[in-house]
Amino acid sequence: MEAYCVKCKAKKEMKNPTAVTMKNGKPATTGTCATCGTKMYKIGK
Repeated sequence: MEAYCVKCKAKKEMKNPTAVTMKNGKPATTGTCATCGTKMYKIGK
């Protein structure tokens, strides 16, 4: 899955994507950047 990395300032591949639910009940995905290791967060399925 691809998400925007704030540190790399580009869309990068997400390592270890995990489905989570936000406080408001909407789905999201969290993981780490394959390049720099920064946490990534993508709202939606």
